[in-house]
Amino acid sequence: MQESAIKKLAKPMLFAAAFIWGSSFFIMKNTLDAMPVQYLLAIRFTTGAVLLSVIFWKKWPMMGRDYLWRGAIIGACLYLAYSIQTYGLARTTPSKNAFLTAVYCVLVPFLYWIFAKVRPDRYHILAAVLCVTGVGLVSLNGELRVQSGDLLTLLCAVFYAAHIVAVAKVSPGKDIYLLTIFQFAFAALYAWIGGLLTETFPAAALADTNVLFALAYLGVMATTVALLFQNVGQIYSDPASASVILSLESVFGVLCSVLFAEDTVTPQMLLGFAFIFVAVLCSETKFAFFKKTRQNLNKAG
Repeated sequence: MQESAIKKLAKPMLFAAAFIWGSSFFIMKNTLDAMPVQYLLAIRFTTGAVLLSVIFWKKWPMMGRDYLWRGAIIGACLYLAYSIQTYGLARTTPSKNAFLTAVYCVLVPFLYWIFAKVRPDRYHILAAVLCVTGVGLVSLNGELRVQSGDLLTLLCAVFYAAHIVAVAKVSPGKDIYLLTIFQFAFAALYAWIGGLLTETFPAAALADTNVLFALAYLGVMATTVALLFQNVGQIYSDPASASVILSLESVFGVLCSVLFAEDTVTPQMLLGFAFIFVAVLCSETKFAFFKKTRQNLNKAG
């Protein structure tokens, strides 16, 4: 495919990635009824690692030993994030899980401050305030009590943020596709070990065609295809618009959960979703799109 055609498809690819990830929340929720967490993740990450290895087989000669320890570190962060998120999903609704996971976007600048000594700016602080407000509205019920699934989801957001910071620290100078293969491979290894130590292999579940379809969707679409769409889309899009589009993952997560999983969303939760979504936009874009609009209006005037 010509580069000009890929550029035209960049933003549709980002939208597709956001939708695929958003739709995976309710699919994961339903699959957890038949599959234990660790084996579900083991199969998902193994599928992603194998597919990416086949797609990018020409990159294997670039592989060195340093890819192993780098992949082990970021794979550990990815494994912990997905594991805790999935345990949280089993104890809360897909819509709440989707939006509370989005908190990682706000946490990244503060974790990066710890490891890279780069201080967050006023937009990051504003985003944190908006996000905390949104989390309170989404998580607190009438008794002012946070559910265990909500707490686990917030904890997973910390590890998602740690994963992004770890990638930023260990990926410079390395092929991102090859590094992604190794992070998937190590995440799969950790999950297989976790499954063997704590769970019973779900042989009966794997004979269910509905479970196999869900695993195929999670492994092929939500892991391999969505990642490729994100990587290609971000190369040919400006960072501000790309982050705005990808942040729609949480919105699609709620929509799919309401439409297909009969998830119930209260007015208080919707208000909380709005606060979290604005917080993500603030942290990721610093409202740059508003500045561009104002500049265009000034030029037109």
